[in-house]
Amino acid sequence: MEKDLSVLLAECLKISPRQKELYLTALTHSSYAHEHNLGGNAHNERLEFLGDAVLELTVSEMLYHRFPRVPEGKLTRFRAGLVCEESLVRLAEKLQLGAYLRLGRGEAASGGRRRPSLLADALEALLGAIYLDLGFAAVRKVVAELFQPLFNELENGSLLNDYKTLLQEYTQAKMAMTPEYIIVRESGPDHDKIFVAQLLLGGRIYGEGSGRSKKEAEQEAARAAYERLVNNK
Repeated sequence: MEKDLSVLLAECLKISPRQKELYLTALTHSSYAHEHNLGGNAHNERLEFLGDAVLELTVSEMLYHRFPRVPEGKLTRFRAGLVCEESLVRLAEKLQLGAYLRLGRGEAASGGRRRPSLLADALEALLGAIYLDLGFAAVRKVVAELFQPLFNELENGSLLNDYKTLLQEYTQAKMAMTPEYIIVRESGPDHDKIFVAQLLLGGRIYGEGSGRSKKEAEQEAARAAYERLVNNK
């Protein structure tokens, strides 16, 4: 059951929207838009594209000021851990974002409100909507409060590792190679797909992983490869 959008905006994000329709679009999945004949762009994919860039800039600025003595390479790794899908899903679940999503009947029935890729995309789309509606300062304020627990974990070393970044740093330093990812299989219906990714170095397979999104599958493949290389397996 969808919740009242005003509760999310006013109580959870602590913003006063000017263009509520933007936020409604940010929470509309393509399955809902197609099912209700809302038009080609009446879903959150364009806002997610914008929100991804806005989030990266916001987090980059915060890291730059918060860690004045940390070099660029390490800041890049910090940022990757903060904006990866796993981190975004944690924050989306804290906001109970799944309850606000507008999903098609099939997507909702198959567990779409809990699907990691949908939650992460919706959170980025919301940030894109805030940027368009209220400007960068408002996004900065929302991200600063929302991401504070993750920044605390980053400082104490407990934030989840981003294995794609870890692996790339390792292979470039030790092997002078850049990892290549390929999606080798997709299975299941459109609303509940499973992707399988392989990680290649110099044309050789070093890791394989699966997930409900391409990003998740690539992370799992990177994790397998990183553990193999580090443990000399």
